[in-house]
Amino acid sequence: MTEPTTLEGRRVLILGTGVAGTSAAEVTRELGGTPVTVDANGTADHRDVAEVDLSTVDVVMASPGFAPHSGAVRACEDAGLEIWSEMEFAWRVRRPGIPWVMVTGTNGKTTTTQMVGAIAKAGGLDVRVCGNMGIPVIHAAREESDLVAVEIASLQLHFAHTISPHAAVCLNADDDHTDWHGSLEAYRADKAKVFQHVQVACVYPAADARVEAMVADADVVEGARAVGVTLGSPGPSQLGVVEGLLVDRAFVPDRHRQAAEIGEIDDLAHLVAGDVPPYLVVNALAAAALCRAVGVAPEAVRDGLRTFRLDQHRTAWVRDLDEVAYVDDSKATNAHAVQAAFGGRRERSVVWIAGGLAKGQEFSGLVEEIADRVRAAVLIGVDQEPLRDALATHAPDIPVLAVPPGEDVMQRAVDAARGLAEAGDTVLLSPACASMDQFRSYADRGEAFTRAVEALDR
Repeated sequence: MTEPTTLEGRRVLILGTGVAGTSAAEVTRELGGTPVTVDANGTADHRDVAEVDLSTVDVVMASPGFAPHSGAVRACEDAGLEIWSEMEFAWRVRRPGIPWVMVTGTNGKTTTTQMVGAIAKAGGLDVRVCGNMGIPVIHAAREESDLVAVEIASLQLHFAHTISPHAAVCLNADDDHTDWHGSLEAYRADKAKVFQHVQVACVYPAADARVEAMVADADVVEGARAVGVTLGSPGPSQLGVVEGLLVDRAFVPDRHRQAAEIGEIDDLAHLVAGDVPPYLVVNALAAAALCRAVGVAPEAVRDGLRTFRLDQHRTAWVRDLDEVAYVDDSKATNAHAVQAAFGGRRERSVVWIAGGLAKGQEFSGLVEEIADRVRAAVLIGVDQEPLRDALATHAPDIPVLAVPPGEDVMQRAVDAARGLAEAGDTVLLSPACASMDQFRSYADRGEAFTRAVEALDR
């Protein structure tokens, strides 16, 4: 395992001045280095990497906004410079001796990482939950704590080289961010990097052969084990479900003959209306496995899950009006997340608000999967064509209304959805796309939806 890296006297080229870049610049200065920032937004030292003498640079930190094929990254590679992601930077400057657990996946990673935080806290650990939520990972890595729980995206794994987590999980690896990675295969290859150098446990969904293969191919620390999670009865080295109980047969003294009860499915019942969806059970089991890998007691899993609350904008009920439910799932920024949102809605009752930045995704499979539950679709965003084409091809009988970009786009979309909905329906904002075309973030988009829904009867 690599030791923390000194930045004393080193010049660090930082591509991007968002949260990641700002954090990297602050810590570089703190550690005696010199940050040199590049961003076209006017807040950096330079607007373009062409303005920088790369021969004076020691290392590069590339924010997720800079794809591998971007001119800035290619220029740095051509100059022979080592490139770190935000996560690699955090690992290089971390406080030593504190275990990390890492969570990636097309969908479910925020929920699972936050579940890790709740379970670890219930187990008496001082945990830092970070990544795409919570405190910036670069700062979290330098604080005194018992555990760092990191949500990590494929964009942050691409330029990760030496991170060695105590345990890691890939929840799934479906189509997403292919515009950034260049292909679905490249996207999945970067997801697989979460298992590289794992010290104790590579956690994976036992029903997903593709992710299981990632574990089999990973170059791990000697002695690290594969730990599966399943919705069925667990075998040795698995966590699973037996008659409604959550059961651990991985982190017990004799996993061939013993099992430990770590909770119940009913411990998750407060999170949703109706039955607990399978994806939440998988998330809980994965979080439990990561915590058990760092020594958290079985009863802490149960206690943590009972106190856990879902992130805002993830299948969050907003209100009922005229016997129509309005649900905010703005966090669903890809097709796989939308499938999860529809998982508990088997009746034909959804007026679906969707659209934004498609990120190179193809939506035919999604539309085929959910078409029998969609009454009508309302499309928003500047990149509507991929969704419109999929609906026309695979669900031609479903009414589709397109809301042009512009002022009050969400209010216009919600008004249109209300006009299409009937008593007993759900108006579901589950965009399948990124939000930055018309909103600051998925949270901003969800808040706009909530405001629009609350304004309906005024």
